[in-house]
Amino acid sequence: MAQEPAKAEAAVAAPKSKKKLIVILAVVLALAAVGGGAAFFLMQKKEDAHHAKAKPAHEGEEAEADGGEHEEEAEAEGHADPKTALTYVPFETFTVNLLPDPDDKFLQLDLTVEVKGAELAEKFKTQMPVLRNRVLLLLTSKKATDISTPEGKTQLSAELLAELKKPLTASGKPLKVTQVLYTSFVIQ
Repeated sequence: MAQEPAKAEAAVAAPKSKKKLIVILAVVLALAAVGGGAAFFLMQKKEDAHHAKAKPAHEGEEAEADGGEHEEEAEAEGHADPKTALTYVPFETFTVNLLPDPDDKFLQLDLTVEVKGAELAEKFKTQMPVLRNRVLLLLTSKKATDISTPEGKTQLSAELLAELKKPLTASGKPLKVTQVLYTSFVIQ
């Protein structure tokens, strides 16, 4: 008879453990559903906020101004459009003779240009001989005294920018070069 109460306890324990297991599973599933719903809601809210910031493009100058603001916001958020994202294109080292003033000097220059879009960066790489020629012609027209001061370097940077913005063909559009950056500048 002692065995009968043990069997009865085992039979009672089995349904209780199944009930606990079912309750625990139900709680886990409910928490997962709530977590998934919260994640979906938060992601939807972030996407809506992003779309609310975007402005429809207008024609003419307004589109350019609005587009510039939108590009900066997109870059700050890490969602830059590859066609308008700023890309850096390095040039090979330039070593040129400067105009005599009173001594012969030479300039060794490394520069990188900032352009809008990966497509333009690729175009720069394929047209590099033409672009290097433009830069070389400009650099060889300078005297050491013209470009040795900070103001002279700034002026040269502006002149290089203007030269690199020029269209590659007679009927082409100006290139979207945003700045010229020196990475090395040595006059000897």
